[in-house]
Amino acid sequence: MSIQFGPDYIRAIAPYQGGKPISEVAREFGLDEAKIVKLASNENPLGMPESARKAMADVADAGRYPDGNGFELKAALTAKYGVPADCITLGNGSNDILELAAHAFVQPGQSVVYAQYSFAVYPLATQAVGGRSLVVAAKDFGHDLDAMLDAIEDDTRLVFVANPNNPTGTFIPGEEIEAFLRRVPPEVVVVLDEAYTEFLSPRQQYDSIGWIHRYPNLLVSRSMSKVYGLAGLRIGYGIAQPGITDLLNRIRQPFNVNSFAQAAAIAALADDDFVARSAKMNADGYRQLTQAFDELKLQYVPSSGNFVLVKVGDDDGAGARINLALLKQGIIVRPVGNYGLPQWLRITIGLEHENTQFIAALKNALA
Repeated sequence: MSIQFGPDYIRAIAPYQGGKPISEVAREFGLDEAKIVKLASNENPLGMPESARKAMADVADAGRYPDGNGFELKAALTAKYGVPADCITLGNGSNDILELAAHAFVQPGQSVVYAQYSFAVYPLATQAVGGRSLVVAAKDFGHDLDAMLDAIEDDTRLVFVANPNNPTGTFIPGEEIEAFLRRVPPEVVVVLDEAYTEFLSPRQQYDSIGWIHRYPNLLVSRSMSKVYGLAGLRIGYGIAQPGITDLLNRIRQPFNVNSFAQAAAIAALADDDFVARSAKMNADGYRQLTQAFDELKLQYVPSSGNFVLVKVGDDDGAGARINLALLKQGIIVRPVGNYGLPQWLRITIGLEHENTQFIAALKNALA
């Protein structure tokens, strides 16, 4: 008789599947790693900024534990956003912030609200604490905030809102989010996941950090994996009033952000030139990809992130079939059947020549 360990809700979790590594695709299909193009994980194709590399090289002693409180990094965030250090929680990637929020505020049996087609970590974080998922049907592939408000129950303790949303790239105007915050019950924590906020155009930008002072139940989560190019270092942060950050900092791991990541993040936060270059490259690449999709008469969702969701067929096997055809040509993209979108693929915006290779491979695959 076998023994089952742990609660049923943990055993029921399907582990998160990231984008295929280049080395795995090379082994599986007998390809040259140097010629493979990865457009699967929404990484910055420019890589890490040189300012961050230099800062990492200056880390004095990796044999000692990092600053567990992240004093200098919090000081840099304070200078950038005008919030005191006790409003900041540092995370091992922004995923860490999302999971900390679930652990801090949700008890087994209590409910969490999030949208259909939103980030896969929301259901994982909910299930990991024994919470109940209240999944609200998407509206035009994005969030229906009115329906999400209506979905809140007496035992709801957390609401996840992604803006822009992953994997669909949809955007909610700032005034709509603030109107939503005004109506959410004060005992319900709203996590505003802004992993892609730096890619927003000037006309889309809004001051979510300023809202922190008005809404004690708001937690803004951000990542340094995307526009800042630090995905491999795993660093993110949350900003909220001290009533929230105090709880998050009580349960986070003592040294959850390593010394190299802290040093690189401080440098990257000050590197406005790199951010501007990344944003321009992303805008140019978006035009390149969507023009190709228009020419191929493929439906896609207008995106405010660094990726595009595109429909590659009408049958439910289309996404997997085209994905396999692309892999055989050395192009890694992200199938999204696990999001309930089996006819679609999510394409990270790459460098111009990478986008060109993908477009050529896609034409071959569709043919």
